[in-house]
Amino acid sequence: MLTLIRNVDLYSPEPLGRQDVLFAAGKVLAIGQALAVTAPDLQEIDGSGMTLIPGLVDPLAHITGGGGEGGFHTRTPAMQLTEASMYGVTTLVGALGTDSVSRTLEELLAKARGLSEEGLNVYCYTGSYSYPVKTLTGDVERDLLLINEVIGVGEIAIADHRGSQVTVAELARVAAQCRVGGMLSGKAGIVFVHVGDGKSRLQLLHDVAEQTDIPLTQFYPTHINRSAQVLEAGIAFAKAGGMIDFTTSTNESCLASGEVPVVDAIRQAIEAGVSPDRISLSSDGNASLPVFNERGELISLEVGRVGSLFETLIACVDARMPLSLVLPMVTSNAARTLKLKGKGIVAVGADADLVLLDEQLRIQSVWSRGRQLVAQREPLVTGYFG
Repeated sequence: MLTLIRNVDLYSPEPLGRQDVLFAAGKVLAIGQALAVTAPDLQEIDGSGMTLIPGLVDPLAHITGGGGEGGFHTRTPAMQLTEASMYGVTTLVGALGTDSVSRTLEELLAKARGLSEEGLNVYCYTGSYSYPVKTLTGDVERDLLLINEVIGVGEIAIADHRGSQVTVAELARVAAQCRVGGMLSGKAGIVFVHVGDGKSRLQLLHDVAEQTDIPLTQFYPTHINRSAQVLEAGIAFAKAGGMIDFTTSTNESCLASGEVPVVDAIRQAIEAGVSPDRISLSSDGNASLPVFNERGELISLEVGRVGSLFETLIACVDARMPLSLVLPMVTSNAARTLKLKGKGIVAVGADADLVLLDEQLRIQSVWSRGRQLVAQREPLVTGYFG
């Protein structure tokens, strides 16, 4: 079936003004004004007064659940389809975190394939917080070459008491394997890095770049708004040429312990001279949001939400940030960094991952690879188990 959205305010994510957008068979076929289209199976949608944006790209979600820092009963639940689709998230990258024993890469890959069958676009990182890196095939390069969904290593932990206290040489070796695997497979081969609140912050990444032939761009650190100190280090990392990622899932305990709200983190980074295309946002969906005291003891724990990615986008707009400034941070910036072709953009030949917003920027409809998942703010497609 052909679908034609007429007279919509299009962000590709760059603002393109009023346009018609035609898509079918999972791809955007044409963009223009007053497109002349006739077909017996044509579905036309009047986009007057509405805004069309790319489906959101989430570079970090714990799709199989995470947590467990407070014992077995604190393991967080797995993600369901509508937790993403109802918030306009059409592409996610799944990861393991602290727990790579009761949470396995096999389970992660199976969940990614299940969510893809239900309508989303889902990729995976191999590995977890720990070193040596656990893999599916026994080798980082083999995972990248032989498993379509695997696009890098992550989220390996640095500056965190839950990590393996990895050394420069060890991290360089992982990055080298990831880099070669990415080159051979045509993937990004990114090392996605969990940054804790330890005193070393991002120094380890700089040390690898300075002491070896691995470039800084091989690393993609997240949780950079964890604290004012980590944010400062992240700003320096981005100004040196790296990509940084802010986490949108939060709670009052995290904010009280020093986390910088994403709106403030974006402003501070840009005011410090960071290019907006060096910033992305991720949800950390279905991860645990633990708060520890100075002795490393758990104080509280809540669950991250994939929907926080869209909610933060709107919060930024409400804070008078232009949509054109923030939208790439939840779409094209991560897609470009992770080499997810056809994702995070609205362009001829790109995947038809689209989100239609009403005049109040509320989600009305969502398409993933041209398949409509949400219509009139209600799910058309739900997961097998809800």
